[in-house]
Amino acid sequence: MTTPSYVHGASEKPLIGQTIGRYFDEACARHAEREALVVRHQNVRLTYAELKHKVDALACGLMRLGLQPGERIGIWSQNRMEWTLTQFASAKAGLVLVNINPAYRRSELEYALNKVGCRALILSPAFKSSDYLEMLADLAPELGHCEPGLLRAHKLPTLEMVIRMGAEKTPGMLNFDDLLAPPTRDELTALALLGEKLQFDEAINIQFTSGTTGNPKGATLSHHNILNNGFFVGEAIRLVAGDRVCIPVPLYHCFGMVMGNLGCLTHGATMVYPAEAFEPQAVLKTLAEERCTAAYGVPTMFIAVLDHPDFAAADLSALRTGIMAGSPCPIEVMKRVVDKMHMKEVTIAYGMTETSPVSFQSGTDDPLERRVSTVGRIQPHCEVKIIDNDGRIVPRGMPGELCTRGYSVMLGYWDDEAKTREALDAAGWMHTGDLAVIDDEGYCNIVGRIKDMVIRGGENIYPREIEEFLYRHPQILDVQVVGVPDQKYGEELCAWIILREGAELSANDVRAYCQGQIAHYKIPRYIKFVDSFPMTVTGKIQKFQIREQMKRELALDEAKTA
Repeated sequence: MTTPSYVHGASEKPLIGQTIGRYFDEACARHAEREALVVRHQNVRLTYAELKHKVDALACGLMRLGLQPGERIGIWSQNRMEWTLTQFASAKAGLVLVNINPAYRRSELEYALNKVGCRALILSPAFKSSDYLEMLADLAPELGHCEPGLLRAHKLPTLEMVIRMGAEKTPGMLNFDDLLAPPTRDELTALALLGEKLQFDEAINIQFTSGTTGNPKGATLSHHNILNNGFFVGEAIRLVAGDRVCIPVPLYHCFGMVMGNLGCLTHGATMVYPAEAFEPQAVLKTLAEERCTAAYGVPTMFIAVLDHPDFAAADLSALRTGIMAGSPCPIEVMKRVVDKMHMKEVTIAYGMTETSPVSFQSGTDDPLERRVSTVGRIQPHCEVKIIDNDGRIVPRGMPGELCTRGYSVMLGYWDDEAKTREALDAAGWMHTGDLAVIDDEGYCNIVGRIKDMVIRGGENIYPREIEEFLYRHPQILDVQVVGVPDQKYGEELCAWIILREGAELSANDVRAYCQGQIAHYKIPRYIKFVDSFPMTVTGKIQKFQIREQMKRELALDEAKTA
């Protein structure tokens, strides 16, 4: 009798049966004098007691605006103190935090805000080449002549309040710092009473994942989902009170806000942000000067740090552990991280936004070969099965679709029952679309993707979304987007385009069309104009043929991974 590909993370450690707000208050009391948050680029240092003081003030400020439990509040910002305050304050106020990718442009922002019906939006004034204030003013020109907090915008019908970070004033917008005014005793009492009513299964967070049919889907996560996942991820890397975790990954993503922030909160560790976004020199300085004991990142981040000219001079002797996730890890990179960065206990993690995110993680004492050739073993309290095309569990060692079930599975896609039913079956299994193999010892290896998702430097991209956008161009008749190998990012985007008769368009014209409308990482690096696509007899486009042809034309080799 063969062993079936089913694993269950039995654990003596119980799940946390609390809301984030209740747990936050208790953690801040336990670790009051410990450093909770260090934001290097803002010169911010807060103990847990000081963090609680600011979070309570902001939660009361949000309630003072009239925001009600269950209403959605968006945040569009790079990594900053305000992001973290908003994460915890919105949870305490019972609001659903909507994470908006800092790389989003106008059309993506418009879609996200309207899809989930955001009543409020907190935003940074600008980040890198993105002028957030200008983009929002383009979408909602009504801001220029409305009272702050009373927006009525034609294109953004549910958005009433825009709250900007920074000291400057912008017409029609409230200021974030004003919401941090000291709360009254009555306001603090109301916040505490609200905390008694909130339930841990309620929605607390919406994160957008790229959709195969063009528009992103809003994965809706509960207190229970993300608080527990943050805790067990922290357990897997043996976090303890007093650890200092370098978090250069974006907070809008589960890696930053769940594995990073909630992992630290649940262990009394310090959240350390080296910069607004990933900068290898800032990470190096932070690791050394803050005496960080753990570091998070996707493989490309670790490569950039290891290859930095100042690397040899940095004292990284305090490092012990961390997580590498987001895309496959090249073997040599893992060896260098363990050897040169002193991260002997570094782990690999696998998951998806819809599962809060982590389902598999390697152990700190797993052999190095296991840590690079697999994604580890099942996380506590999760179940995974590998199934064939007929939905039957396959024997160990056989590839099939990875399905997961348990506390970490999302509540569903916001306002999209059809897509939710496609992903979540009647028995509660989340169908990931990933092809995987589980061996006799329970280690999992991801061997491919059922769908044609592209992973570029840790960012999940569905070609269909870019295709749908490019279809809007009046001179483009048809388009197919695929991923092609790239040694730096793992994969890069390539677009094959058929033009309308008589149309003239260059690759630069196409990129210019994308600029400012879709995120920079979704703009194809390679663009080829063709007369037709390779097809089957039945007319189905063969994307793998496009990929193979481009590999030959561009002389691209697959990124070397385990």
